[in-house]
Amino acid sequence: MGKINICVKRAFIFVCVLIGIISTLLLAITLFGHGFFHKKEEIGEILPGIVMMYVLEAATLVLSIFGGFGARKEKKWAVVLFSVGMSLASLYLFVECVRAYESKHKLEELTRDEYLAMMPLSRANQTDIKEIYNMQTNIKCCGLVQGYQDWGTDIPISCLCSDEDSTHFKCVARGNNTRFVIHYPNSDKPEDDDRKRLMDEHMLVYEEPCLPILISVLGYGLILITGIFIALTALWDIGVALAITILCQMRRKFDVPPVIFTSQPHQYRELCDTAENV
Repeated sequence: MGKINICVKRAFIFVCVLIGIISTLLLAITLFGHGFFHKKEEIGEILPGIVMMYVLEAATLVLSIFGGFGARKEKKWAVVLFSVGMSLASLYLFVECVRAYESKHKLEELTRDEYLAMMPLSRANQTDIKEIYNMQTNIKCCGLVQGYQDWGTDIPISCLCSDEDSTHFKCVARGNNTRFVIHYPNSDKPEDDDRKRLMDEHMLVYEEPCLPILISVLGYGLILITGIFIALTALWDIGVALAITILCQMRRKFDVPPVIFTSQPHQYRELCDTAENV
């Protein structure tokens, strides 16, 4: 068995440790990410993807351990297992990245259709009002398509643009026949008891509607996630390349000159004895 180059060996072990750390972090993110999905139907839709993420992350973690062990102890079978497993994982993740990028427009269309189904907002149910209320508060927008006009005469207080926000976001004056109301979507009280009227005519509202901003954020988020996974795939490919290099070095054989042992006396002793007799 050939000798492994120490620099290649250290680089491979470093990559294995890095892959193990990233896989552990992804496992933790996937585990705690369930808290973002409160509806049973949402969990059912993404359950196959979550299972595949668990399998992929756990597999890469185990393979990184085998790879580091194989390089450190110079175990050929462990390095082979790492190279084959990581090659398959890298190929699978690359295919999924391509599919995710191709589904970007489909995701945007589904999101647009989902929120447009809530229109008109003045007659939306309490669950939809709560969702839009939180969205308006978080991303500083109002309405879905036409701004505050989507709400009719009763504009939620989450559309209110404060003096501080007006310096960073576009704000406009609302119509004269409109009023601010505070919705309490979690309450079981009738609608008339769920709001407090605010009649100040000088209050401003956010000009930008929420739906275009939301679709843009989803698109950028999908591109960002795809880029992260492509970078992760590249890291796995580097590990596979180093593993193949180590395997090639293990198979390299060195020619060692044969050593011959003999029981015959050395020739110089015989010459010395002859000289003494003369």
